[in-house]
Amino acid sequence: MSPDATPRSILRDIWTQLPFLAWLVVLWMLLWHQFTPLAFVTGLLVAVFVTRVFRLPTVELSGRVNLWYAFLFVVQFLWAVLLGALSVTVQVLDFRRQPGAAIIAVPLRYADDLVMTHVAVTSSLIPGSLVVEADRDRGILYLHVIGVRDMDDVEEVRAEVLRWERRIVRALGSPAQYRALRDDERAEADAGKESGR
Repeated sequence: MSPDATPRSILRDIWTQLPFLAWLVVLWMLLWHQFTPLAFVTGLLVAVFVTRVFRLPTVELSGRVNLWYAFLFVVQFLWAVLLGALSVTVQVLDFRRQPGAAIIAVPLRYADDLVMTHVAVTSSLIPGSLVVEADRDRGILYLHVIGVRDMDDVEEVRAEVLRWERRIVRALGSPAQYRALRDDERAEADAGKESGR
């Protein structure tokens, strides 16, 4: 036991890992298609074993969840998945031309590791795009996107990924990220008013 591993720090570590442990238990139960007390207990034992033996750095959650924005995010995500599936289907069935494809770099604005992961997973789950690399140090996602024909399409994909980042920050970003987003939105609104004059 390390000198700084007091019972309080161990409990705090377990508390911050609780969502991750719960997710591992759910995955275990889904893997075995069993939602029984025995599956829960064995899943919990496996989750604790995995997190203790294959120790990763503690994931710091933001401590902030806005239920309304989270609900909006889920609805918008499901709609985007449906539209993405229809778009890919149309491109596949259009025998007159091949759908264009591109690797697009998207520099994120507010992303820490957690938000970057959420943006990457969201972008990859929408049909037609797939994250091929994440540059954690510079906060850049590289996506392979089909259906791209010109630079306008590239800029639209970039703008859409940044919209997903904003939605995620609104739903569960840290207070500092949310404040930075609100400040940028205010600045954009003020700039729009100035240009409209």
